[in-house]
Amino acid sequence: MLDEHLHHTVSVPPSSVWTARLPGAPHGPGRPLTVADFTEEVFAHLPRADQRRWAEVYLAGLLTTRGKKSIRNLALTVPRSATAAQSLQQFINSSPWPWDPARRAIAAQVVARMPVAAWATGIAVIPKRGEHSVGVHRRFVPEAGRTVNCQLGIGLFLSSGDMSVPVDWRLLLDDRWCGDERLRSRARLPLSAAAEPVSRHVLGMVDALAGTGLTPPAPVVADLRCTPEAGPLVAGLAARGLDFVVELHPSQAVLPAAPAAARGTEQPRPLPVGEYAGRGERARPPRVISAGRTDGPVRHLVVHSGLVRLPVPPEPGRTAPQPVYRLLTQWSAAERRPIRFWLTAPTDRRADEILSLVRHSVRTQASLKSLERDFGLLDFEGRSFPGWHHHMTMVTAAYALHRLGGVPADIVEPADIVEPAAADGRRLA
Repeated sequence: MLDEHLHHTVSVPPSSVWTARLPGAPHGPGRPLTVADFTEEVFAHLPRADQRRWAEVYLAGLLTTRGKKSIRNLALTVPRSATAAQSLQQFINSSPWPWDPARRAIAAQVVARMPVAAWATGIAVIPKRGEHSVGVHRRFVPEAGRTVNCQLGIGLFLSSGDMSVPVDWRLLLDDRWCGDERLRSRARLPLSAAAEPVSRHVLGMVDALAGTGLTPPAPVVADLRCTPEAGPLVAGLAARGLDFVVELHPSQAVLPAAPAAARGTEQPRPLPVGEYAGRGERARPPRVISAGRTDGPVRHLVVHSGLVRLPVPPEPGRTAPQPVYRLLTQWSAAERRPIRFWLTAPTDRRADEILSLVRHSVRTQASLKSLERDFGLLDFEGRSFPGWHHHMTMVTAAYALHRLGGVPADIVEPADIVEPAAADGRRLA
């Protein structure tokens, strides 16, 4: 019943009206790849042709619609259809199609067309009015300098030397959403949806990507400035044998690498990394290194590097030594204080190598800005959990097609579209 409207109203453009050029296999060098071709590859798991066609319309609308990417505005890419908006609404918010296969297909497209140097995380703060959108909560956002009503999307990106493309998303849910059966039902939360910290969502996406076998494990570059609880992520990545660079919140607690040697000697107490780094500067002066950039002149950064541990809850009988990580701190030369903090393993990585990995986080932040500004990441108007994931999957597909094809989204214009005569669910040529 949820898809009934999709069966009976198919007012979509012919499949050849939108094109973007993607290099390389499977379409051959220089051969144009239409949005329809990309849709058929990414959404091949959808069982019905009309579902795939509405995916094509939504994808093309994200690429061609300027301004707000609301369903009503996306439907205007089919100008002679009185029912396109309703059909797109059904496709995104009601049709029960799985999004994981589409995201795996997007990841396969990315891996086939660019060298993957890092798996990077990005946090999308999605402002919302009211309390009815799934996952909405109040959160202090440092970039905004205030508390906002928002959803928090956690993305996993494949990053190369010049681009970072999302391939998976999680929506942060708190106890209010997961503990209230009325809210769960209204938002159509699956039984598997739970109130989990950012670190667990990141580990889940890392495991899912590793499980596809599409790409060998790469260093994980994670920005955890949004939470002072990096310990579970760091421990999880270390347990998986993955290299990583995790940017810390200034209040993240750390300990010296060397514990007190003698039994009965008072153990050092954990300190916020900002305070710990400030004390460390007096014992070991920072040094200046050059950080090369592809988009401008070489920058000279003042950094401090040392070894630390993370505090862990005591466990009876524990004898194994606690893991040691390298802490790289960037200093403000003008203010003589630490301003950014990265925890990394393995510990023998040089400071310039760590900062080279950090640049993947910079690229990911730039991608997030583009996703917000140009591809409708902030524009989902529905309230359900499946609808949110459907929209984020379409946004991800549009961005991947744009970036891999190198075609500016705002100049991929649709040709003149004539309302197809058939409306009986048949795929139109």
